[in-house]
Amino acid sequence: MYNLEIAMAILGSLIIGTLLGLLARRMQGVFGKRAALTEAENILEGAREQRRAIALEAKEESLQTRREGESELRERRQELRAIERRVANREENLEGRGRNQETREKQLNKRENEIEEIYSEAEQLKGEQVSRLQSIADLSMDEAKDLIMRQAEEDIGYELAIKYRDMEHEARNDANDRARMVLGQAIQRLASDVVSEATVSTVVLPSDDMKGRLIGREGRNIRALEGATGVDLIIDDTPEAVTLSCFDPVRREIARLAVTKLVADGRIHPARIEDMTQKAREEVEESIWKSGEEAVLEADVRGLHPEIIRLVGRLKYRYSYGENVLMHCLEVSHLAGLMAAEVGANIKVAKVGGLLHDVGKALSHEIEGPHAEIGADIAKKYNVSRRVCTCIAEHHDDEMSSVESFLVAAADALSAARPGSRRDTVENYVKRMEELEEVASSFEGIERCFAIQAGREVRIMVEPESIDDVSATTLARNIVKNIEEKLVYPGQIKVVVIRERRAVEYAR
Repeated sequence: MYNLEIAMAILGSLIIGTLLGLLARRMQGVFGKRAALTEAENILEGAREQRRAIALEAKEESLQTRREGESELRERRQELRAIERRVANREENLEGRGRNQETREKQLNKRENEIEEIYSEAEQLKGEQVSRLQSIADLSMDEAKDLIMRQAEEDIGYELAIKYRDMEHEARNDANDRARMVLGQAIQRLASDVVSEATVSTVVLPSDDMKGRLIGREGRNIRALEGATGVDLIIDDTPEAVTLSCFDPVRREIARLAVTKLVADGRIHPARIEDMTQKAREEVEESIWKSGEEAVLEADVRGLHPEIIRLVGRLKYRYSYGENVLMHCLEVSHLAGLMAAEVGANIKVAKVGGLLHDVGKALSHEIEGPHAEIGADIAKKYNVSRRVCTCIAEHHDDEMSSVESFLVAAADALSAARPGSRRDTVENYVKRMEELEEVASSFEGIERCFAIQAGREVRIMVEPESIDDVSATTLARNIVKNIEEKLVYPGQIKVVVIRERRAVEYAR
Protein backbone atom coordinates (compact mmCIF):
# COMPACT_ATOMS: atom_id res chain seq x y z
CA MET A 1 0.00 0.00 0.00
CA TYR A 2 2.75 2.14 0.93
CA ASN A 3 4.57 1.35 -2.31
CA LEU A 4 1.44 2.07 -4.28
CA GLU A 5 1.14 5.40 -2.69
CA ILE A 6 4.73 6.09 -3.49
CA ALA A 7 4.26 5.02 -7.03
CA MET A 8 1.10 7.08 -7.32
CA ALA A 9 2.92 10.03 -5.88
CA ILE A 10 5.76 9.53 -8.30
CA LEU A 11 3.37 9.16 -11.19
CA GLY A 12 1.47 12.22 -10.10
CA SER A 13 4.71 14.09 -9.84
CA LEU A 14 5.65 13.02 -13.31
CA ILE A 15 2.26 14.04 -14.70
CA ILE A 16 2.44 17.37 -12.98
CA GLY A 17 6.03 17.89 -14.19
CA THR A 18 4.99 17.01 -17.71
CA LEU A 19 2.10 19.40 -17.63
CA LEU A 20 4.25 22.11 -16.18
CA GLY A 21 6.86 21.51 -18.87
CA LEU A 22 4.23 21.71 -21.59
CA LEU A 23 2.80 24.85 -20.03
CA ALA A 24 6.26 26.34 -19.82
CA ARG A 25 6.96 25.53 -23.44
CA ARG A 26 3.73 27.08 -24.56
CA MET A 27 4.38 30.17 -22.49
CA GLN A 28 7.89 30.32 -23.86
CA GLY A 29 6.58 30.14 -27.45
CA VAL A 30 4.15 32.92 -26.80
CA PHE A 31 6.79 35.10 -25.26
CA GLY A 32 9.24 34.25 -28.13
CA LYS A 33 6.77 35.28 -30.79
CA ARG A 34 6.19 38.55 -29.02
CA ALA A 35 9.96 39.16 -28.81
CA ALA A 36 10.40 38.31 -32.48
CA LEU A 37 7.60 40.66 -33.40
CA THR A 38 9.16 43.38 -31.34
CA GLU A 39 12.57 42.80 -32.96
CA ALA A 40 11.09 42.81 -36.45
CA GLU A 41 9.33 46.06 -35.72
CA ASN A 42 12.59 47.53 -34.51
CA ILE A 43 14.37 46.42 -37.69
CA LEU A 44 11.66 47.89 -39.88
CA GLU A 45 11.81 51.15 -37.98
CA GLY A 46 15.59 51.26 -38.42
CA ALA A 47 15.25 50.59 -42.15
CA ARG A 48 12.69 53.35 -42.46
CA GLU A 49 15.01 55.80 -40.66
CA GLN A 50 18.00 54.77 -42.86
CA ARG A 51 15.84 55.19 -45.96
CA ARG A 52 14.83 58.65 -44.86
CA ALA A 53 18.53 59.52 -44.17
CA ILE A 54 19.65 58.24 -47.59
CA ALA A 55 16.90 60.19 -49.26
CA LEU A 56 17.91 63.35 -47.41
CA GLU A 57 21.57 62.82 -48.31
CA ALA A 58 20.70 62.27 -51.98
CA LYS A 59 18.63 65.45 -51.99
CA GLU A 60 21.52 67.40 -50.46
CA GLU A 61 24.01 66.01 -52.99
CA SER A 62 21.71 66.83 -55.88
CA LEU A 63 21.29 70.34 -54.53
CA GLN A 64 25.08 70.73 -54.16
CA THR A 65 25.66 69.45 -57.71
CA ARG A 66 23.08 71.79 -59.05
CA ARG A 67 24.63 74.75 -57.22
CA GLU A 68 28.15 73.81 -58.58
CA GLY A 69 26.79 73.42 -62.10
CA GLU A 70 25.12 76.80 -61.92
CA SER A 71 28.36 78.40 -60.60
CA GLU A 72 30.48 76.85 -63.40
CA LEU A 73 27.89 77.92 -65.94
CA ARG A 74 28.04 81.49 -64.66
CA GLU A 75 31.88 81.45 -64.91
CA ARG A 76 31.76 80.13 -68.47
CA ARG A 77 29.28 82.81 -69.42
CA GLN A 78 31.56 85.46 -67.93
CA GLU A 79 34.56 84.10 -69.90
CA LEU A 80 32.53 84.09 -73.10
CA ARG A 81 31.51 87.70 -72.49
CA ALA A 82 35.20 88.67 -71.92
CA ILE A 83 36.25 86.88 -75.13
CA GLU A 84 33.51 88.64 -77.03
CA ARG A 85 34.71 91.98 -75.69
CA ARG A 86 38.34 91.24 -76.73
CA VAL A 87 37.27 90.14 -80.20
CA ALA A 88 35.22 93.30 -80.53
CA ASN A 89 38.24 95.41 -79.44
CA ARG A 90 40.50 93.67 -81.95
CA GLU A 91 38.06 94.23 -84.72
CA GLU A 92 37.94 97.91 -83.81
CA ASN A 93 41.79 98.07 -83.77
CA LEU A 94 42.02 96.34 -87.15
CA GLU A 95 39.51 98.72 -88.61
CA GLY A 96 41.53 101.64 -87.19
CA ARG A 97 44.78 100.25 -88.64
CA GLY A 98 43.14 99.75 -91.98
CA ARG A 99 42.05 103.36 -92.01
CA ASN A 100 45.60 104.48 -91.00
CA GLN A 101 47.11 102.29 -93.76
CA GLU A 102 44.88 103.86 -96.34
CA THR A 103 45.88 107.29 -95.10
CA ARG A 104 49.58 106.41 -95.32
CA GLU A 105 49.22 104.99 -98.81
CA LYS A 106 47.60 108.22 -99.91
CA GLN A 107 50.45 110.23 -98.32
CA LEU A 108 53.11 108.01 -99.95
CA ASN A 109 51.51 108.33 -103.34
CA LYS A 110 51.42 112.05 -102.88
CA ARG A 111 55.12 112.13 -101.88
CA GLU A 112 56.10 109.92 -104.84
CA ASN A 113 54.41 112.33 -107.16
CA GLU A 114 56.20 115.24 -105.51
CA ILE A 115 59.57 113.41 -105.73
CA GLU A 116 59.04 112.69 -109.41
CA GLU A 117 58.30 116.32 -110.02
CA ILE A 118 61.40 117.39 -108.05
CA TYR A 119 63.56 114.80 -109.90
CA SER A 120 62.38 116.03 -113.27
CA GLU A 121 63.12 119.62 -112.22
CA ALA A 122 66.59 118.56 -110.95
CA GLU A 123 67.37 116.79 -114.23
CA GLN A 124 66.31 119.88 -116.11
CA LEU A 125 68.46 122.11 -113.87
CA LYS A 126 71.36 119.67 -114.22
CA GLY A 127 71.15 119.83 -118.00
CA GLU A 128 71.07 123.61 -117.86
CA GLN A 129 74.05 123.74 -115.46
CA VAL A 130 76.06 121.27 -117.58
CA SER A 131 75.37 123.39 -120.65
CA ARG A 132 76.45 126.55 -118.82
CA LEU A 133 79.60 124.82 -117.48
CA GLN A 134 80.52 123.57 -120.92
CA SER A 135 80.05 127.01 -122.40
CA ILE A 136 82.02 128.67 -119.56
CA ALA A 137 84.86 126.09 -119.26
CA ASP A 138 84.99 125.41 -123.00
CA LEU A 139 85.07 121.65 -122.17
CA SER A 140 82.82 118.86 -123.29
CA MET A 141 81.42 116.26 -120.92
CA ASP A 142 83.96 113.64 -122.01
CA GLU A 143 86.85 116.06 -121.61
CA ALA A 144 85.64 117.01 -118.13
CA LYS A 145 85.34 113.34 -117.21
CA ASP A 146 88.88 112.69 -118.40
CA LEU A 147 90.16 115.66 -116.39
CA ILE A 148 88.36 114.48 -113.25
CA MET A 149 89.59 110.91 -113.78
CA ARG A 150 93.18 112.10 -114.11
CA GLN A 151 92.90 114.11 -110.92
CA ALA A 152 91.28 111.14 -109.15
CA GLU A 153 94.03 108.81 -110.38
CA GLU A 154 96.70 111.15 -109.06
CA ASP A 155 94.95 111.40 -105.70
CA ILE A 156 94.37 107.65 -105.51
CA GLY A 157 97.96 106.96 -106.56
CA TYR A 158 99.24 109.18 -103.78
CA GLU A 159 96.96 107.52 -101.26
CA LEU A 160 97.96 104.07 -102.54
CA ALA A 161 101.63 104.98 -102.17
CA ILE A 162 101.01 106.03 -98.56
CA LYS A 163 98.99 102.85 -97.95
CA TYR A 164 101.68 100.74 -99.58
CA ARG A 165 104.34 102.39 -97.43
CA ASP A 166 102.37 101.74 -94.25
CA MET A 167 101.64 98.13 -95.22
CA GLU A 168 105.25 97.57 -96.19
CA HIS A 169 106.39 99.02 -92.88
CA GLU A 170 103.98 96.77 -90.98
CA ALA A 171 104.99 93.71 -92.99
CA ARG A 172 108.66 94.53 -92.46
CA ASN A 173 108.13 94.75 -88.72
CA ASP A 174 106.34 91.39 -88.68
CA ALA A 175 109.00 89.87 -90.90
CA ASN A 176 111.74 91.29 -88.69
CA ASP A 177 110.16 89.74 -85.61
CA ARG A 178 109.84 86.38 -87.33
CA ALA A 179 113.36 86.63 -88.75
CA ARG A 180 114.75 87.46 -85.33
CA MET A 181 113.13 84.34 -83.93
CA VAL A 182 114.50 82.13 -86.71
CA LEU A 183 117.94 83.74 -86.57
CA GLY A 184 117.97 83.41 -82.79
CA GLN A 185 117.46 79.67 -83.12
CA ALA A 186 120.02 79.52 -85.89
CA ILE A 187 122.62 81.49 -83.94
CA GLN A 188 122.11 79.20 -80.96
CA ARG A 189 122.97 76.21 -83.14
CA LEU A 190 125.56 77.87 -85.36
CA ALA A 191 127.84 79.41 -82.72
CA SER A 192 131.13 78.34 -84.37
CA ASP A 193 134.62 79.69 -84.56
CA VAL A 194 136.09 81.10 -87.75
CA VAL A 195 138.92 78.96 -89.12
CA SER A 196 141.33 80.69 -91.47
CA GLU A 197 142.57 78.93 -94.56
CA ALA A 198 146.14 77.75 -94.49
CA THR A 199 148.38 75.81 -96.85
CA VAL A 200 151.28 75.39 -94.44
CA SER A 201 151.68 73.83 -91.00
CA THR A 202 154.39 74.48 -88.43
CA VAL A 203 155.94 71.84 -86.17
CA VAL A 204 157.71 73.08 -83.04
CA LEU A 205 161.09 71.44 -82.33
CA PRO A 206 162.71 71.06 -78.92
CA SER A 207 165.97 72.46 -80.29
CA ASP A 208 167.67 73.49 -83.53
CA ASP A 209 169.77 70.32 -83.46
CA MET A 210 166.67 68.39 -84.40
CA LYS A 211 166.69 70.10 -87.83
CA GLY A 212 169.90 68.32 -88.79
CA ARG A 213 168.50 64.98 -87.66
CA LEU A 214 165.38 65.56 -89.77
CA ILE A 215 167.58 66.28 -92.79
CA GLY A 216 169.73 63.21 -92.15
CA ARG A 217 172.93 62.12 -93.77
CA GLU A 218 173.07 63.60 -97.25
CA GLY A 219 169.38 64.49 -96.88
CA ARG A 220 168.07 60.92 -96.87
CA ASN A 221 165.65 61.52 -93.97
CA ILE A 222 164.02 64.57 -95.53
CA ARG A 223 163.76 62.77 -98.89
CA ALA A 224 162.17 59.75 -97.21
CA LEU A 225 159.74 61.99 -95.32
CA GLU A 226 158.74 63.95 -98.43
CA GLY A 227 158.41 60.74 -100.44
CA ALA A 228 156.24 59.02 -97.81
CA THR A 229 153.92 61.95 -97.16
CA GLY A 230 153.96 63.97 -100.41
CA VAL A 231 154.63 67.15 -98.42
CA ASP A 232 157.41 69.71 -98.77
CA LEU A 233 159.47 69.98 -95.59
CA ILE A 234 160.87 73.50 -95.35
CA ILE A 235 163.77 73.92 -92.97
CA ASP A 236 164.89 77.54 -92.76
CA ASP A 237 166.29 79.97 -90.20
CA THR A 238 163.12 79.96 -88.12
CA PRO A 239 164.27 79.03 -84.61
CA GLU A 240 163.07 75.70 -83.25
CA ALA A 241 160.44 75.15 -85.97
CA VAL A 242 160.03 73.57 -89.38
CA THR A 243 157.31 74.23 -91.95
CA LEU A 244 155.25 71.71 -93.89
CA SER A 245 153.77 72.93 -97.17
CA CYS A 246 151.13 71.15 -99.27
CA PHE A 247 147.88 72.04 -101.00
CA ASP A 248 146.22 68.88 -99.65
CA PRO A 249 145.33 69.43 -95.96
CA VAL A 250 144.97 65.69 -95.31
CA ARG A 251 148.49 64.92 -96.47
CA ARG A 252 149.76 67.95 -94.58
CA GLU A 253 148.08 66.72 -91.37
CA ILE A 254 149.58 63.24 -91.84
CA ALA A 255 153.02 64.77 -92.27
CA ARG A 256 152.57 66.98 -89.20
CA LEU A 257 151.63 64.02 -87.02
CA ALA A 258 154.48 61.93 -88.40
CA VAL A 259 157.09 64.65 -87.77
CA THR A 260 155.67 65.24 -84.27
CA LYS A 261 155.95 61.52 -83.48
CA LEU A 262 159.49 61.32 -84.90
CA VAL A 263 160.62 64.33 -82.87
CA ALA A 264 159.07 62.87 -79.70
CA ASP A 265 160.61 59.42 -80.35
CA GLY A 266 164.05 60.72 -81.31
CA ARG A 267 164.83 57.81 -83.67
CA ILE A 268 164.79 59.31 -87.16
CA HIS A 269 165.72 57.12 -90.12
CA PRO A 270 163.90 56.10 -93.34
CA ALA A 271 162.38 52.89 -91.94
CA ARG A 272 161.15 54.70 -88.84
CA ILE A 273 159.80 57.52 -91.01
CA GLU A 274 157.72 55.06 -93.03
CA ASP A 275 156.45 53.41 -89.85
CA MET A 276 155.45 56.72 -88.23
CA THR A 277 153.87 57.94 -91.47
CA GLN A 278 151.71 54.83 -91.63
CA LYS A 279 150.62 55.28 -88.00
CA ALA A 280 149.86 58.97 -88.63
CA ARG A 281 147.84 58.03 -91.72
CA GLU A 282 145.81 55.55 -89.66
CA GLU A 283 145.20 58.17 -86.96
CA VAL A 284 144.08 60.73 -89.55
CA GLU A 285 141.74 58.18 -91.15
CA GLU A 286 140.28 57.41 -87.73
CA SER A 287 139.93 61.13 -87.03
CA ILE A 288 138.19 61.58 -90.41
CA TRP A 289 135.73 58.79 -89.60
CA LYS A 290 135.01 60.17 -86.13
CA SER A 291 134.53 63.69 -87.53
CA GLY A 292 132.10 62.33 -90.12
CA GLU A 293 130.11 60.44 -87.49
CA GLU A 294 130.01 63.48 -85.20
CA ALA A 295 128.83 65.68 -88.06
CA VAL A 296 126.10 63.20 -88.99
CA LEU A 297 124.95 63.00 -85.37
CA GLU A 298 125.03 66.78 -84.94
CA ALA A 299 123.01 67.29 -88.13
CA ASP A 300 120.59 64.56 -86.96
CA VAL A 301 120.89 62.64 -90.23
CA ARG A 302 120.56 58.86 -90.34
CA GLY A 303 121.00 56.08 -92.89
CA LEU A 304 124.02 57.38 -94.86
CA HIS A 305 126.50 55.04 -96.51
CA PRO A 306 129.82 54.65 -94.59
CA GLU A 307 131.76 55.99 -97.58
CA ILE A 308 129.61 59.13 -97.57
CA ILE A 309 130.29 59.54 -93.83
CA ARG A 310 134.03 59.21 -94.50
CA LEU A 311 133.90 61.84 -97.23
CA VAL A 312 132.02 64.18 -94.89
CA GLY A 313 134.77 63.67 -92.32
CA ARG A 314 137.44 64.56 -94.92
CA LEU A 315 135.82 67.98 -95.22
CA LYS A 316 137.29 68.72 -91.78
CA TYR A 317 140.62 69.27 -93.53
CA ARG A 318 139.22 71.30 -96.41
CA TYR A 319 138.87 75.08 -96.49
CA SER A 320 137.10 77.45 -98.86
CA TYR A 321 137.88 81.18 -98.73
CA GLY A 322 139.25 80.65 -95.23
CA GLU A 323 136.09 78.83 -94.03
CA ASN A 324 136.23 75.24 -92.80
CA VAL A 325 134.05 73.26 -95.22
CA LEU A 326 132.77 70.78 -92.60
CA MET A 327 131.65 73.59 -90.29
CA HIS A 328 130.10 75.32 -93.29
CA CYS A 329 128.16 72.16 -94.25
CA LEU A 330 126.84 71.79 -90.70
CA GLU A 331 125.72 75.42 -90.71
CA VAL A 332 123.95 74.96 -94.04
CA SER A 333 122.26 71.77 -92.77
CA HIS A 334 120.93 73.51 -89.65
CA LEU A 335 119.79 76.60 -91.56
CA ALA A 336 118.11 74.59 -94.30
CA GLY A 337 116.32 72.46 -91.69
CA LEU A 338 115.09 75.51 -89.81
CA MET A 339 113.81 77.22 -92.94
CA ALA A 340 112.17 74.00 -94.15
CA ALA A 341 110.33 73.74 -90.84
CA GLU A 342 109.14 77.34 -91.21
CA VAL A 343 107.86 76.98 -94.78
CA GLY A 344 106.50 73.44 -94.41
CA ALA A 345 109.01 71.70 -96.70
CA ASN A 346 110.68 68.30 -96.20
CA ILE A 347 113.01 68.86 -93.24
CA LYS A 348 115.00 65.64 -93.70
CA VAL A 349 115.73 66.29 -97.39
CA ALA A 350 116.77 69.87 -96.62
CA LYS A 351 119.10 68.83 -93.76
CA VAL A 352 120.72 65.98 -95.71
CA GLY A 353 121.08 68.19 -98.79
CA GLY A 354 122.66 70.94 -96.67
CA LEU A 355 125.14 68.52 -95.06
CA LEU A 356 126.18 66.92 -98.36
CA HIS A 357 125.99 69.93 -100.69
CA ASP A 358 129.80 70.41 -100.67
CA VAL A 359 130.77 66.74 -100.31
CA GLY A 360 132.29 66.92 -103.82
CA LYS A 361 135.03 69.18 -102.43
CA ALA A 362 136.45 66.17 -100.58
CA LEU A 363 137.44 64.75 -104.01
CA SER A 364 137.84 67.93 -106.06
CA HIS A 365 141.65 67.46 -105.99
CA GLU A 366 141.29 63.94 -107.41
CA ILE A 367 138.40 64.34 -109.91
CA GLU A 368 138.02 67.10 -112.46
CA GLY A 369 134.80 69.04 -112.67
CA PRO A 370 132.55 71.29 -110.55
CA HIS A 371 132.21 70.12 -106.99
CA ALA A 372 128.38 70.24 -107.22
CA GLU A 373 128.32 67.70 -110.05
CA ILE A 374 130.98 65.56 -108.36
CA GLY A 375 129.00 65.55 -105.10
CA ALA A 376 125.73 64.67 -106.86
CA ASP A 377 127.40 61.78 -108.72
CA ILE A 378 128.95 60.43 -105.51
CA ALA A 379 125.63 60.68 -103.64
CA LYS A 380 123.81 58.92 -106.47
CA LYS A 381 126.50 56.19 -106.48
CA TYR A 382 125.90 55.45 -102.78
CA ASN A 383 122.08 55.35 -103.05
CA VAL A 384 121.29 58.75 -101.59
CA SER A 385 117.70 59.79 -102.42
CA ARG A 386 117.07 61.52 -105.74
CA ARG A 387 115.72 64.71 -104.10
CA VAL A 388 118.91 65.09 -102.03
CA CYS A 389 121.06 64.54 -105.15
CA THR A 390 119.05 67.29 -106.86
CA CYS A 391 119.74 69.68 -103.95
CA ILE A 392 123.48 68.92 -104.19
CA ALA A 393 123.60 69.39 -107.97
CA GLU A 394 121.51 72.61 -108.04
CA HIS A 395 122.84 74.56 -105.06
CA HIS A 396 124.87 76.85 -107.37
CA ASP A 397 122.33 77.00 -110.24
CA ASP A 398 120.04 79.89 -111.04
CA GLU A 399 116.99 77.67 -111.54
CA MET A 400 115.84 75.10 -108.99
CA SER A 401 113.45 72.18 -109.41
CA SER A 402 112.29 71.87 -105.80
CA VAL A 403 111.66 73.91 -102.67
CA GLU A 404 114.41 72.05 -100.81
CA SER A 405 116.94 73.04 -103.50
CA PHE A 406 116.02 76.70 -103.00
CA LEU A 407 116.42 76.32 -99.23
CA VAL A 408 119.83 74.61 -99.50
CA ALA A 409 121.06 77.30 -101.90
CA ALA A 410 119.75 80.06 -99.61
CA ALA A 411 121.32 78.43 -96.55
CA ASP A 412 124.62 78.12 -98.44
CA ALA A 413 124.53 81.83 -99.25
CA LEU A 414 123.62 82.74 -95.67
CA SER A 415 126.45 80.67 -94.21
CA ALA A 416 128.94 82.12 -96.68
CA ALA A 417 127.70 85.65 -95.97
CA ARG A 418 127.97 85.29 -92.21
CA PRO A 419 130.33 88.01 -90.90
CA GLY A 420 133.83 86.58 -90.50
CA SER A 421 133.04 83.29 -92.21
CA ARG A 422 135.13 83.94 -95.32
CA ARG A 423 138.07 86.03 -96.36
CA ASP A 424 138.24 88.12 -99.49
CA THR A 425 140.89 90.23 -101.11
CA VAL A 426 140.95 93.97 -100.49
CA GLU A 427 140.77 94.70 -104.20
CA ASN A 428 137.56 92.69 -104.66
CA TYR A 429 136.09 94.27 -101.55
CA VAL A 430 136.83 97.82 -102.71
CA LYS A 431 135.54 97.07 -106.20
CA ARG A 432 132.29 95.67 -104.83
CA MET A 433 131.77 98.73 -102.61
CA GLU A 434 132.40 101.12 -105.51
CA GLU A 435 129.95 99.27 -107.79
CA LEU A 436 127.32 99.30 -105.06
CA GLU A 437 127.63 103.05 -104.47
CA GLU A 438 127.63 103.72 -108.22
CA VAL A 439 124.43 101.75 -108.81
CA ALA A 440 122.69 103.32 -105.79
CA SER A 441 123.59 106.90 -106.76
CA SER A 442 122.42 106.61 -110.39
CA PHE A 443 118.97 108.09 -109.64
CA GLU A 444 117.98 111.77 -109.67
CA GLY A 445 117.54 113.65 -106.43
CA ILE A 446 120.32 111.79 -104.57
CA GLU A 447 122.77 114.01 -102.76
CA ARG A 448 125.20 111.50 -101.24
CA CYS A 449 125.53 107.72 -101.07
CA PHE A 450 127.56 105.52 -98.68
CA ALA A 451 128.08 101.74 -98.61
CA ILE A 452 128.63 100.60 -95.02
CA GLN A 453 128.83 97.40 -92.96
CA ALA A 454 130.97 95.58 -95.54
CA GLY A 455 128.43 96.27 -98.27
CA ARG A 456 125.43 94.93 -96.40
CA GLU A 457 123.82 98.38 -96.09
CA VAL A 458 123.60 101.44 -98.35
CA ARG A 459 122.65 104.81 -96.89
CA ILE A 460 121.39 107.40 -99.35
CA MET A 461 120.93 111.11 -98.57
CA VAL A 462 118.33 112.72 -100.86
CA GLU A 463 117.50 116.35 -101.63
CA PRO A 464 114.44 117.27 -99.55
CA GLU A 465 113.24 119.78 -102.16
CA SER A 466 112.88 117.20 -104.93
CA ILE A 467 112.07 114.03 -102.95
CA ASP A 468 109.18 113.91 -100.47
CA ASP A 469 108.44 111.21 -97.88
CA VAL A 470 106.25 109.12 -100.17
CA SER A 471 108.67 109.39 -103.09
CA ALA A 472 111.48 108.27 -100.75
CA THR A 473 109.76 104.91 -100.31
CA THR A 474 109.37 104.52 -104.08
CA LEU A 475 113.02 105.54 -104.59
CA ALA A 476 114.23 102.90 -102.11
CA ARG A 477 112.21 100.25 -103.90
CA ASN A 478 113.61 101.28 -107.32
CA ILE A 479 117.18 101.26 -106.00
CA VAL A 480 116.64 97.73 -104.64
CA LYS A 481 115.40 96.55 -108.04
CA ASN A 482 118.41 98.15 -109.77
CA ILE A 483 120.85 96.48 -107.36
CA GLU A 484 119.18 93.10 -107.84
CA GLU A 485 119.40 93.41 -111.63
CA LYS A 486 122.98 94.71 -111.98
CA LEU A 487 125.00 93.31 -109.05
CA VAL A 488 125.96 89.87 -107.78
CA TYR A 489 126.32 89.76 -103.99
CA PRO A 490 126.00 87.28 -101.10
CA GLY A 491 123.17 87.57 -98.59
CA GLN A 492 121.09 90.73 -98.72
CA ILE A 493 121.71 94.48 -98.92
CA LYS A 494 119.72 96.95 -96.86
CA VAL A 495 118.85 100.21 -98.64
CA VAL A 496 118.13 103.19 -96.37
CA VAL A 497 116.90 106.46 -97.90
CA ILE A 498 117.28 109.44 -95.56
CA ARG A 499 115.47 112.73 -96.18
CA GLU A 500 116.14 115.65 -93.86
CA ARG A 501 115.69 119.38 -93.98
CA ARG A 502 118.12 121.63 -92.13
CA ALA A 503 117.59 125.28 -91.25
CA VAL A 504 120.88 127.10 -90.52
CA GLU A 505 121.17 130.63 -89.26
CA TYR A 506 124.03 132.58 -87.72
CA ALA A 507 123.83 134.96 -84.76
CA ARG A 508 126.04 138.00 -85.23
